[in-house]
Amino acid sequence: MSFLENLQHGWNAFLGRDGPYRDYRNYGEAYFTRPDRVHFTRGHERSIITAVFNRIAVDVAQQDIRHVKVDKDDRYEADVKDSLNYCLSVEANIDQTGRALLQDTAMSMLDEGCIAVVPIDTDIDIETGSYKIESMRVGKITQWYPRHVKVEAYNDRTGHREEVIFPKEKVSIIENPFYAVMNEPSSTASRLIRKLNLLDTIDEKNSSGKLDMIIQLPYIIKTPARRQQAERRRNDIEVQLSSSKYGIAYTDGTEKITQLNRSIDNNMVEQVEYFTEMLYSQMGITQSIMDGTADENVMQNYYSRTIEPILSAITEEMKRKFLTKTARTQGHSIMFFRNPFKLMPIAEFAEVADKVTRNCIMTSNEVRQGIGLKPVVGDPQADRLVNNNLSQPKEALEGAETAEIDKNLVGKKVEEIQNG
Repeated sequence: MSFLENLQHGWNAFLGRDGPYRDYRNYGEAYFTRPDRVHFTRGHERSIITAVFNRIAVDVAQQDIRHVKVDKDDRYEADVKDSLNYCLSVEANIDQTGRALLQDTAMSMLDEGCIAVVPIDTDIDIETGSYKIESMRVGKITQWYPRHVKVEAYNDRTGHREEVIFPKEKVSIIENPFYAVMNEPSSTASRLIRKLNLLDTIDEKNSSGKLDMIIQLPYIIKTPARRQQAERRRNDIEVQLSSSKYGIAYTDGTEKITQLNRSIDNNMVEQVEYFTEMLYSQMGITQSIMDGTADENVMQNYYSRTIEPILSAITEEMKRKFLTKTARTQGHSIMFFRNPFKLMPIAEFAEVADKVTRNCIMTSNEVRQGIGLKPVVGDPQADRLVNNNLSQPKEALEGAETAEIDKNLVGKKVEEIQNG
């Protein structure tokens, strides 16, 4: 771009006070914190449950959820490039990416027990028929009706959380698969939270600054006059301790002081540890998963017992509510995919890559894509399921190349027809 074009079209955010970001414009209500952020509401924010929820939600968000096309045997064929897939993979709304929406969904579901993923912007009214979802958000269900639900969701146009009534068949109502363990009033998580609250109360009491001591006076306190005298003596010692720089007070030689703030043994810590281990075992989590030292077998068990049920609950409900019966009949579905190479050590990758390519499970370009490398464009054999360790007949290679050329020609012809 030339210097003249820079002068004509250039723009700087800090220059040009008549630009689109003037100070006097009304942008709506302002907040010091993000108003649409997930806030725990059941006491989970003060316990170890927060770390567990966050770990699970982050692991759930690492998986890819897509709107796909499947064959008659429900096998994945290709992605569907529409607004729903765009919301799930790129931008769910003006504040969240597709991955952030999935993390928000998992964390809110674990906290509330049952939440709703609602369409916000659509091409037509959702009650009139089939519609396209342009944006979606996670909402809290505040009221249940026979065929409707009242959902509290964040309105990005007003900056407030507002309640809207939706038909049940138009919103994804996702229930926590571990509801009995985490969200019931007498569940393991609820009992753990109560124990932690009691432990916090004991800690606050022990660290409140009280001396907890008894003063034995050299006379018997039975008459009202003696009680008043003892009260004055106690107040005198309190004044001495509070007004002294180092907290020193003096007593009479006949008075005796007994200190009571000794540690009292209780089994509260053992009970907290017991309920923590029980919660971990019931949810398929170990301490090694939380601190990042779990091996491949432990992680595989964790993904199978904990992450997979949550992802299945999310995708199945979205498939049921966001896809019409006609679309499902035509092979549309919502599926989640997990990258098998994420947890694999580098030392084992070469052996696994050789096995999957030699047995025609994955092509070379698919393996390269799994580790973040660019695909090989010039070699057509990199996109074919062949055993590279065996020499291929020349006729088979020429036939494959001819088929590839015919496929490209057909694709170009279809594009020309569609473009008119």
